[in-house]
Amino acid sequence: MNLNIFKSTLIHEFYPKRGDLMYKILFTIFLFISFHPADAQIVASDKIIGEWINEEKDTRIEIYRNGEEYFGRLMWAEDLFESDGRTSRKDLRNNNEKLRSRNLLHINLLNNFVFSEDLWDNGKMYDPRSGKTYNCLIRLRNGKMEVRSYVGIPLFGRSTYWDPIVLKNP
Repeated sequence: MNLNIFKSTLIHEFYPKRGDLMYKILFTIFLFISFHPADAQIVASDKIIGEWINEEKDTRIEIYRNGEEYFGRLMWAEDLFESDGRTSRKDLRNNNEKLRSRNLLHINLLNNFVFSEDLWDNGKMYDPRSGKTYNCLIRLRNGKMEVRSYVGIPLFGRSTYWDPIVLKNP
């Protein structure tokens, strides 16, 4: 009789009930998912994804992610189309002669930004009005996107502040 009590206690110690084991597994999975710091990094880095309008309210770009880098493509501008209203203007001021025949609609104005500690850096901004490309960094400040373009170091650059475009539900 004493041996049976010993066996019973031994079995329950080393082989818990199936329900207890399931709760432990689920709890462990929940903890892993809830406190995984990489998920927080992804959410913070994607805050700039979407459409933005510049300070002058004459240019809209769409920020998107490709791999680990962020880009911004031209979606609309006041002077984007020829007088017929349908034909996209060409990139005539581009320093690269081979690119002067491309349409301005949907070209990337912001290229190769990498997120690190609340800053999207190491990117380039192309200005189709001048045909020049500048070093650039992006930050979010009070719900606006600060786009700082510069030659050399950011200290001697110029910042513009873009507003997010909030799409209304139909």
